Amino acid sequence: MDFNSTKMKRLAKWIICIAAACILIYLAVANINVIGRSIAWVYRLLSPLILGFAFALILNVPMGFFERILWKNAKNRFLISIRRVVAFVISVVIILGILTGIVWLIIPELIDAFTVIGKGAIELAEELANIDKDSELYMFFDGLMVDIDWNSMIESIQKWLERSGSGMVNTAVTKVTTLLGGIFDFFIAIIFAVYILFSKKTLKRQFGRMIRAWLPETFAEWFIHACSVASGSFRSFVSGQTIEALILGTLCMLGMFILRIPYAPMVGALVGITALIPVVGAFIGVGVGAFMILTVDPLKALIFLIFIIVLQQIEGNLIYPKVMGSRVNLPAMWILAAVTVGGALAGPVGMLLGVPCVSTAYVLIREATQKREEKKKADELPEEENETINDKEQV
Repeated sequence: MDFNSTKMKRLAKWIICIAAACILIYLAVANINVIGRSIAWVYRLLSPLILGFAFALILNVPMGFFERILWKNAKNRFLISIRRVVAFVISVVIILGILTGIVWLIIPELIDAFTVIGKGAIELAEELANIDKDSELYMFFDGLMVDIDWNSMIESIQKWLERSGSGMVNTAVTKVTTLLGGIFDFFIAIIFAVYILFSKKTLKRQFGRMIRAWLPETFAEWFIHACSVASGSFRSFVSGQTIEALILGTLCMLGMFILRIPYAPMVGALVGITALIPVVGAFIGVGVGAFMILTVDPLKALIFLIFIIVLQQIEGNLIYPKVMGSRVNLPAMWILAAVTVGGALAGPVGMLLGVPCVSTAYVLIREATQKREEKKKADELPEEENETINDKEQV
């Protein structure tokens, strides 16, 4: 086969790239433990910045909405200059207000539930204390207590405390240090998120310039487009999931009021806030709510579970498709897969971010497939035209 110099150069580049990729894959597999530790170290180092970036992404959704509607047609420079600050303050106040309201609803009800559990335990203890000494239950516990060697048990506990005392102190110090470090990282993340939100236009412009300067033109434009799709997917997902969670929590609370089930405001708020985690989030709130209702009235807890099953069917088949619909551009099967994989990789944060990430990949793959199909049709079109012309000439 006759190859010209251009084809030979292109073939040589492909061979070198394939060989380099094989060598890198081999080295990565051979040193997988070192790579894993390195990635974990980098993640720990950058975790406050990653958390701050996540906060900025979430807070940018309501902030962007208020930026678009506040003084939309204003020409006053002062109003234009403070638009972002006002939008940020309104967004923070709304989020803090929602969180405060939820805490105000949940904490008192939790205290009441644990109070009921405590009273039940005290009543059970009193009943056991007043049990008839001639009963079989009393004789069983009495024989059980006699068989226990209390002196040996006390000595064993003392020896265990002596052996593990220093370890317990070290563990406590480690836990306190970790807690303080987590609080410090949280505040660093908040500050970093504020910087991102107030400099997002500048950062976007600088990021675009850097990508176009350092990457090949075609890939740079695709990468910027991919980032734009990811931003739109995340914004649509957060807004849609928030609306869906609000609807679900409200319907849950109203249904509990109608059925006279206790803890209606608290359980409704809890179901709504946990529903922000797609697919599995609402079940967390349902589990906690069912346990609390069980402490008051087991029959009401059973009615609550039946009601939630019905509500979940209505929400999953009617409300969720209407609300989310075309927002995330993702079929239900891929939403479930994204939540499962994201939760396995990064817990609740992975569940929250998995859907917009998979939605972005889904949109990009669909666009690439459409372009490839159009290209194939364009390549086949001249051949079809030539065949038509030849047929006409033969006729």
